[in-house]
Amino acid sequence: MTHNRQPIITVAGHVDHGKTSILDSIRGTKIQDTEAGGITQKISFTSMPKEIIQQRAGTILEKFKIPLEIPGFLFIDTPGHAAFTNLRKRGGALADLAVLVIDINEGIKPQTAEVIQLLKANKTPFIIALNKIDNISGWKPSESRLVLDSINKQAIIIKQLFDEKFFTIVGALQSYKIDAELYMEISDFTKQVAIVPCSARTGEGISEIIAMLAALSQKFLTERIKTKQEGKGVVLEVKKDKTINYLESILYDGKLKQNDEIAIASFNDVITTRIRNIQEALPLNKGYKTVNEACAAAGLRLQITEKQDILPGMPFRVINNNLEEIKKELSEEVSQEIKTDETGIFVKADSLGSLEALLVLLRQKQIRVLKAEIGPITKKDIYIANSLPDEDKIILGFNLEQSEELEEAESLKIPIITNPVVYKLIEDFEKWREQKQRAIERQKLKDLPTICKITILDFVFRNSNPAVFGVNVDGGLLKHGIEMINSIDKKIGRIKTIQEDKSTVAISIPGVNFERELTVGESLYSNLSEFQFRKFKENKSLLTQDEIRILQEIAAVKRKANVTWGV
Repeated sequence: MTHNRQPIITVAGHVDHGKTSILDSIRGTKIQDTEAGGITQKISFTSMPKEIIQQRAGTILEKFKIPLEIPGFLFIDTPGHAAFTNLRKRGGALADLAVLVIDINEGIKPQTAEVIQLLKANKTPFIIALNKIDNISGWKPSESRLVLDSINKQAIIIKQLFDEKFFTIVGALQSYKIDAELYMEISDFTKQVAIVPCSARTGEGISEIIAMLAALSQKFLTERIKTKQEGKGVVLEVKKDKTINYLESILYDGKLKQNDEIAIASFNDVITTRIRNIQEALPLNKGYKTVNEACAAAGLRLQITEKQDILPGMPFRVINNNLEEIKKELSEEVSQEIKTDETGIFVKADSLGSLEALLVLLRQKQIRVLKAEIGPITKKDIYIANSLPDEDKIILGFNLEQSEELEEAESLKIPIITNPVVYKLIEDFEKWREQKQRAIERQKLKDLPTICKITILDFVFRNSNPAVFGVNVDGGLLKHGIEMINSIDKKIGRIKTIQEDKSTVAISIPGVNFERELTVGESLYSNLSEFQFRKFKENKSLLTQDEIRILQEIAAVKRKANVTWGV
């Protein structure tokens, strides 16, 4: 027998635009203040039963004649990174709906863009909570705390300021092919995304967010939220408490009973274990209660009998004399999400959701991935990365602790880039690849002398045999063995040694008499043949601005005697 379950809702957005504060306002709790530095540390879920929805959003439901047919909501509160916008189940995203939080004063940030891309890739319907309207200078909240009333009651100049900020964000959303409008102005929710201006601090717009979520759930999710008998879920986190392993999980379909045997996906073989104890999250984050049976959708803390390593983000199924069938289904589910390329880099992440989010965003940037795994970076990973071609010799770690194998990586010169924010991780990688390409390309110039310009300083340590004097390096690279010329193309000699002091670079050149042939303040250049000069010109894109400038000066020196030199 099927019944309708609560829709699963994720609240996502840029790291400091107020996701947790919005969720606190929705559920009437205050978690935000207890978080370290105000940033969400752990995943938690909040169930909101039907009667609370009625209580919090009844006025708006009545005003817009929205009947309340769903049994409630299950909110997932998530850290700022993209992994949990990307929590998956077979056939799509775990979240049925999303609330995308945007600060009206800041607009779309890189992390907001990241979330938009994942919501679109997963085809997840969403509404936009346009937060922090109370930060608009001069804004006055309405007594009803309905933004519907607030907007029209503002002074003309404040309303203009609001409109300006609002339409700027609507315009920015257009570039992501999102047609968004104020929720009360929308006639067709299939074509437009609803925006609810709000303030987590004053509570304005919060009941309207709840009402919109109820309306969208009932309009778009009736088929999706019908549950079957078979229990299906996703492991969010694995918590170890002394001798007990807890699985923080979401049951998104069917039922789960104490003593049920479940199969949990892994990369190698499916892990089977019995459920020793089920704790279900109480409404509005009031802790957990122990139950014998849970029905979807529910946030659960499961105590299991198995001690094997279970990976966060992995799907699980209740076994009902169908283990082989489940094994096949789970291995398909995991391999379907982790698609890799024939060539490319090595990436790792802390959970299946994180890894999939990273792969989605790397693919959008046309960055190829050869190997993708969950868990910390190991010595074995470093050796695998070392066997890859030069342009792929790197490991990206998303949301991982700093690797303990850094010494190994350093000795093999394998860069490890880690970051808890996807767009920063990809940005750092793109910078690294650009530098790597330049270094590989610059190998083409390795047989050419270095380009260099120096100015002679008023420090003469020795006049001749060899002449030793101080110089300033004006550009390029000063290297042992390069031949120097002066500004009239006279050969001065080759640099024998370079001594670097804190404030001065001293060089020695044999076969030159400082007093007779050199002057304080004059410039010397590395000597180039016409062939070498042309070679540099052909590879101009590999040179720095400094090197190009010095090259032009060397050409000017040479052309004093031969106007067509190097042309």
